[in-house]
Amino acid sequence: MNRRLVLQSTAALGAAVALPRVARAQAQRAICYNCPPEWADWGGMLRLINQRINVSVPPDNKNSGQSLAALIAEKANPVADVTYLGGQVGPQARAAGVLTPYKPQRWNDIPTSLKDPEGFWFTIHSGTLGLFVNTAALRGKPVPRSWKDLLKPEYKGLVGYLNPASAAVGQVGVIAVALAMGGSYDNLDPAIAFFKQLQSNQPIVPTQTAYARVLSGEIPILLDYDFNAYRAKYTDKAPVEFVIPQEGSQQLPYVMGLVAKGPNPEQGKKVLDFVLSDEGQRHWGNAFLRPVFPAAMSAEVKGRFLPDADYARAKPLDVFKLSAAAKVIGERYQKEVG
Repeated sequence: MNRRLVLQSTAALGAAVALPRVARAQAQRAICYNCPPEWADWGGMLRLINQRINVSVPPDNKNSGQSLAALIAEKANPVADVTYLGGQVGPQARAAGVLTPYKPQRWNDIPTSLKDPEGFWFTIHSGTLGLFVNTAALRGKPVPRSWKDLLKPEYKGLVGYLNPASAAVGQVGVIAVALAMGGSYDNLDPAIAFFKQLQSNQPIVPTQTAYARVLSGEIPILLDYDFNAYRAKYTDKAPVEFVIPQEGSQQLPYVMGLVAKGPNPEQGKKVLDFVLSDEGQRHWGNAFLRPVFPAAMSAEVKGRFLPDADYARAKPLDVFKLSAAAKVIGERYQKEVG
């Protein structure tokens, strides 16, 4: 065999050996929709997943509504393996046929009200909606203490909220205001009136998570969850305060599910098992989320939360009622406010 043939044979053998390596690398990858590194410390969780179970999960900055829209559009040829969603979007995703049942390890430990009975989605943690305030960016103005405070002229250009037409947190904001002001899941009029009035204060309405924009002071007051505010205060050492409005607010569970016919189902299942593991739940607790298994939150972390008396003003959302109202929330916001 001449030298050229030897080199060709060697190259072919190297390619043949490389194929299983490529396959192995692909087998240890999972795609998650709506796992943004700046939200709920998904950045830290994705690193932990890679370290502990050797599954690489790229970050993804979609919000809940965008994730559901993408899953529906890709239904015939799914790209994602798992998805993370605001609680009300879990039932919507099941109804759209984009999730498949999977009951992860510790399934039986999850409270019945926090999971789909057949395993299409389940809660991993929850947060309380309130005001995430960069006190330095207020430049001497008082920290607002109520929803109605946000309507005062002194806060013109200082208030932000995520777009209720697509973002789960935006929809929760609408419901929280509605319930705080005498409305209901079926009567959104008080909230629509509030957000219409708020427009005179020129609010900032991003579509994606705006954590960094609060830290920079670009958005001094954001309707957001406690876990982001506590992370900013205690981890990023920012001049931040979290406020549960005097009129009351809501607590929302966040859920995950396995995508129907996703390309890497076994890796997806490993990810779902891990986020419910003791280590995964401790991570959420250390990121100031309330884990679905409360024992995972240390007393030290819990001690950094507002007092229980403040949290008494925050009530658990009914994810099924909110899911049923979500479409109307988006439509009415776009038509009457946005």
